[in-house]
Amino acid sequence: MKFDTPFLLLVSPLVALVFGGLALWARRVRIARASNWSFELGAQARGHRVFVPLIVAVVTLLVLGALAGPRWGSRFVVAETKALNLVVAMDISRSMLAEDVGTSRLDHAKQEAKRLIHDLRSDRLGLIAFAGQSFIMSPVTADASALQLLVDALDPEIVSAGGTQLSLVLRQGRELLMARTEVADRVLVVFTDGEAHDSLSAVVLEAERLKRDGVHLVIVAQGRRESARIPVRNTSGELVEYYRDQDGNYVLTSRSDEVMSAVADAAHAAVVAAELPDQAGAIRDLVEGYKRTPQATTSAAQNVLRVWIPTLLALALLMFQMFRNPTGALVMLMLTLGIGSVANAQQPTNQADEAWRQNDIAAAARHYLAQVRAGEGGDTTLYNAGTAGMALGDTALGRQALERAAESLDPDIRFRSLYNLGLLRLKLAVIDSPNEEAHLEAARRAYRHALLLRPGDQSAKWNLELAIRRSPPSQSSSSPPPPGGQSEDRLQSEEQPSDLSVAQADQILNSAAEDERATRERLNRRRQTGESLRDKDW
Repeated sequence: MKFDTPFLLLVSPLVALVFGGLALWARRVRIARASNWSFELGAQARGHRVFVPLIVAVVTLLVLGALAGPRWGSRFVVAETKALNLVVAMDISRSMLAEDVGTSRLDHAKQEAKRLIHDLRSDRLGLIAFAGQSFIMSPVTADASALQLLVDALDPEIVSAGGTQLSLVLRQGRELLMARTEVADRVLVVFTDGEAHDSLSAVVLEAERLKRDGVHLVIVAQGRRESARIPVRNTSGELVEYYRDQDGNYVLTSRSDEVMSAVADAAHAAVVAAELPDQAGAIRDLVEGYKRTPQATTSAAQNVLRVWIPTLLALALLMFQMFRNPTGALVMLMLTLGIGSVANAQQPTNQADEAWRQNDIAAAARHYLAQVRAGEGGDTTLYNAGTAGMALGDTALGRQALERAAESLDPDIRFRSLYNLGLLRLKLAVIDSPNEEAHLEAARRAYRHALLLRPGDQSAKWNLELAIRRSPPSQSSSSPPPPGGQSEDRLQSEEQPSDLSVAQADQILNSAAEDERATRERLNRRRQTGESLRDKDW
């Protein structure tokens, strides 16, 4: 238990004694005056209002306790919002590294995508990255902060196949959205420069399927119409050279409005112009009128304000006394109601929560970390500190805090900590390729533990599938069974949500894994036989 104003709590016994003493003095004065009139009237005065001084002292103590702002316990608040299903698809081919918009096309697209995710954080969002193949970075989820972290990590080096296959991302985006059964509208937002190295007929065919299945397509153009070279930079960001093709010629890239127009015509899609200064705002305005379905989100609050408890006890005592002595009790009742309203008007003083609400994540992380070091807030503060660390990209803080919070005895906090810990490990697997398998194994372990707490959680099942699919076949098949002797096969055969079956998950996720394996085999064969790679890989 803690108090917003501990000083009031310290002085409350003294103030209660003063008010009780004044009430006792007033009673004695009343008895003395009554006795001056007659002995019988004095005796009658002594028999009335015997406990008034005690009641006054107790009520004063309770009122000051309420004003001190007592806090204890935690509370989970369920808020219902309306959400649609939206998937962001990011082109991470090498052509997106061209710096014809001041910065690279990819950096500009990532900035707009993060703003869009922030603006639509109350919706269900997913993320796909594509170049020579398309793969799911995140299923449709309500965790917008995790998606922003994944967008930050996008880079052409995370895929083995270059080029741009628009038909693949349109197909996979459609399959990912169609796996959802909510009656909300489905939206696919594609950030691309329009350069496509697959056939236009294949791209148009997939666009027509989007239209047929009722998926709204929004194309967000990147780059300029003028040709630009693709810079090659080292890890320090210094320019080394410009990208060349297999013949040694500089590769030139430009925005392909013809391809984007053909796709837009086939899918009845909206195209957000590359020259528009606020692309994220334009997309937000486009989807504003789409149909949304209700969804419930849960937030945890630690050290909940409990002013109402001492105030209610004080009111009960005054109501009891009012039936015995209406005049004096009414005066005290009015005073208590006024003080109680002031106490109830007190706002939470948790600086960390206030900084988080104002989107100042760095300040929130500092305050949460200070609370952890001071031993305040318990497991909820650990969870909040870890989540803030993830949002800042501080993987060390996020991992340490979430691992400690994952040991909580509270099943809800433990599940949320394990879920975010798995997301953090998936992110590390992307940016720390030498230790990729170790991070993936840690992610699988976290999600298996999370599913033991909530076997029906769809997002945790999705992410476990992703962690398994991203591992090499020999390693993923030899992964140790989850705790409690539960095998991986049994985990996958547990009851699925009504809107997603195992077959649908396999159909969506297998395509990325098969494409990746086929690409690596093709590259290895060409290296062994000395065959030159003539395909476009930008």
